[in-house]
Amino acid sequence: MTLMPFICLAAGLLVSIRPLPEKVLKGVDWIINIALIVLMITIGMNIGINDSVMLNLPVIGLNCVVISLSAIIGSVLLVVLVEKTLLPLSALQEKLHEEKMDVSQEMDISQEEEKKTSPLVWIMPVGIIAGAVIGYAFLPQSFSTYLNYSLYGSLICLYTGVGISLGTNRKVFEYIKVLGFKVIYIAVAIFAGSLTGGMLAGILLGLPLHVSMISAGGMSYYSITGAYMTQVYGIETGTYGFMVNVMREFFTVIFLPLLIKISKGSPIAGGAAGNMDTMLVPVTKFVGPELGLVALITGVILTFFVPFELPILSSLLNLFV
Repeated sequence: MTLMPFICLAAGLLVSIRPLPEKVLKGVDWIINIALIVLMITIGMNIGINDSVMLNLPVIGLNCVVISLSAIIGSVLLVVLVEKTLLPLSALQEKLHEEKMDVSQEMDISQEEEKKTSPLVWIMPVGIIAGAVIGYAFLPQSFSTYLNYSLYGSLICLYTGVGISLGTNRKVFEYIKVLGFKVIYIAVAIFAGSLTGGMLAGILLGLPLHVSMISAGGMSYYSITGAYMTQVYGIETGTYGFMVNVMREFFTVIFLPLLIKISKGSPIAGGAAGNMDTMLVPVTKFVGPELGLVALITGVILTFFVPFELPILSSLLNLFV
């Protein structure tokens, strides 16, 4: 399991070394979306057939709230520290405004706002609920072996898709040279803050650190985090990986008006990896189109970092904890 993510990511990168036709990219999107739906249903079934998880869902839910909020707070505090010491985002925003650089160079934010919400937004939670009902009502515990195969297959598709996306989004990384490599400090602060928040929440709640830290380290990338933790540690821990990161996006959206009052980078810190897609529009509304570009770059860096980070963090925690 430790090597599989790296093999799939490398395979995806190799496939996308040469520019891929639009039809192929659309096909890849379809495969990834199908894999996500299968993954959500599988996670739901795994929850449903596990009596212990079903009985402990209220406690797990409360723990996930604490871990999610702790990860957000940790990321915000470290990003504010970076803003005050290494990279004042207000000055960077003025510079980008003068050079007429903003997120619209990568995508039309106004058009993104007008788009209908992706069906996946409601299909995925419905898939989990339906899977849980099916698992609880109809499936025996022995069916978990087949669900593990489904999880593993979904992860292979998702990791390979991430690799292909990395290869086809190389242009975003060119902006790092333009903005300066200090912009990477924002991503590092979000990651370090998430892990610190996860660690402190784990100590407070009396949870094993691999539960709290790895789930917090998903940084809103709930699909891969939930599936990876389920595959490695079992469905109860995997439930944390999924719920903590779904909640991170939910809480970030709710607290955006408060976060922008703390600092320019705080909304970016909350959105984390989600700034690459679902969180980009709401975060950009608060930080402005210039820093929306910083949010996008940060989201891309973290999105491609999470699949590498999860197995490494898991191995380190197994060694030292």
